[in-house]
Amino acid sequence: MEINPPVAIVLLNESGRTTANQLQALFPDALIHGLAGRVKQADLTFQQTALHIQELFRAKTPIIGICASAILIRCLAPVLANKLAEPAVVAVADDGTNIVPLLGGHHGANDLAREIAAALNGHAAVTTASDVHYNIALDSPPEGLAIANSQHLKSFMSAVLSGETIKLVGHHDWIAHSNLPFSDAGQLNIEITTQSRTGNDRSLIFHPKTLSLGVGCERNTDPAEIIGLVKTVLDENNLSPLSIGCVSSIDVKSDELAVHSVAQYFGMTPRFFNAELLEKEAPRLKTPSDVVFAEVGCHGVSEGAALVAAGETGNLIVAKHKSKRATTAIALATDPLKSNNIGNAQGKLSVIGIGPGQDLWRTPEASHLIAEATDLVAYSLYLDLLGPSIAGKTRHDYGLGEEETRVRAALDLAAKGKNVALISSGDIGIYAMATLVFELIQHEKKSMWDRLDIQVTPGISALQAAAARAGAPLGHDFCTISLSDLLTPWDVIERRIEAAAAGDFVISFYNPVSLKRRTQLHAAKEILLRHRPDSTPVIIARNLGRETESVAFVSLIDLDPEQVDMLTLVMVGSSESQIAETNSGNKRWVFTPRGYAGKMKISTLKTGTQV
Repeated sequence: MEINPPVAIVLLNESGRTTANQLQALFPDALIHGLAGRVKQADLTFQQTALHIQELFRAKTPIIGICASAILIRCLAPVLANKLAEPAVVAVADDGTNIVPLLGGHHGANDLAREIAAALNGHAAVTTASDVHYNIALDSPPEGLAIANSQHLKSFMSAVLSGETIKLVGHHDWIAHSNLPFSDAGQLNIEITTQSRTGNDRSLIFHPKTLSLGVGCERNTDPAEIIGLVKTVLDENNLSPLSIGCVSSIDVKSDELAVHSVAQYFGMTPRFFNAELLEKEAPRLKTPSDVVFAEVGCHGVSEGAALVAAGETGNLIVAKHKSKRATTAIALATDPLKSNNIGNAQGKLSVIGIGPGQDLWRTPEASHLIAEATDLVAYSLYLDLLGPSIAGKTRHDYGLGEEETRVRAALDLAAKGKNVALISSGDIGIYAMATLVFELIQHEKKSMWDRLDIQVTPGISALQAAAARAGAPLGHDFCTISLSDLLTPWDVIERRIEAAAAGDFVISFYNPVSLKRRTQLHAAKEILLRHRPDSTPVIIARNLGRETESVAFVSLIDLDPEQVDMLTLVMVGSSESQIAETNSGNKRWVFTPRGYAGKMKISTLKTGTQV
């Protein structure tokens, strides 16, 4: 069973941990949402149960709550509004013995409950009348079938439960094999067709997704033009938009906004084929074009794409239609189309920073993109830090020092239509992989890389993590400097240190030392001592956000570069940076004043208030 968006497994207590892990194994894309302070490890954590569950519900996220049914009912009662738009909500007992679909029964909850029950050897407490009496939920058709007039279901089913019979027009196994009371002389009607029909409370219309829509367009075509063309062609041929099972085109259009827009209009993502595959359909084209062949290498884009997607037994039922800058054609497949199994999607590369690695410091956007990805590319340690959240995904592990190899691999995988996550600790845009992605694209000019959907998402950097652990050392102007001279000459680095020292910036030193490089931090210390006091606080932060984390303060004069390793960030305060102490735990904090104290003093003098 495919559920989109991914299921949220809501865990409120460790007593349900075993069940949560079993559910995540059943639904590999699902994330475990754990209540902070009650759940030890989760993909996402939350503080307020009701608000978090309501937020998931509003986002139409299917929810599996490992808790009492009453908890979910009380949490969601304030946001219940539209029965036809609610996601699946299922309550599961801590031990997995009882599974109760609470909301969205005919939008996946009943099937979800049955699937969970089968996997956990539990009992699915399904209570909806059509499921109980007829072994079918007409408002929850399977993939590949859509109902046109769900608003009439209630009155239709009332008539069935009152004893009226149904005449079936057309065929679909899911409906035909149910226990519905069919009769050739039925008073009610169920019709299965690709044609547009207007149903009513006596007649339900179902549309099989057997129409394959091929599209083509000139570069930068207005999306409204291609959408308008497709709608006109559907209307002229009396075809239902609900029967469209795939929207496809040639791969050189995989980055074309108009193509993505028309697919999105019909609720799907476009699929793409190369010219060689499209050209194999030349004998079946109704309007082959030598001009198109000269341009892209096949004799027809929209007709060819429609036919390839429909398969060998499909037929072209609407030949190419043209607008000023776009074309479309429609083929009919013998079976419902599964768009995600056809051709290739536009390749996606998510360039992701995961912060120090711990779940609490990973952004929801990063977790979401990782959950969506099919392939993960990273230094092995970074993938290990993600734990069970990447179960079922293809790992591409690389060692240290293989940065360019990693990025090339990620770009090439995405160019094959994969959804790829290139992952780095910290913020991937700070001394990390993001810049190399764009350098390679810019310098190598590979068309297959140019067509990728690229998204960069930030992570908590070592700079931010160290500052948070230490207090507020970045309260005023600051900068970062990498002491690695592998890619930047030392004389350039030295000039930057001198300038930052003279400018009295708080300085975060990345890559302060390595096994072979031990002198640079010594040199930096000497430069800084010429510009700021010996007592300037220095923060030495190692393995931030991990079990072996350590954060220590020393004065600049006492900084010993030989005690620093390659997993350490060194942050040197400005001449204004200070150390404060709090009584709780005798805690010391470093902060850099921004000038608020002076401002408050001026305000006090103006008002005459004594402090």
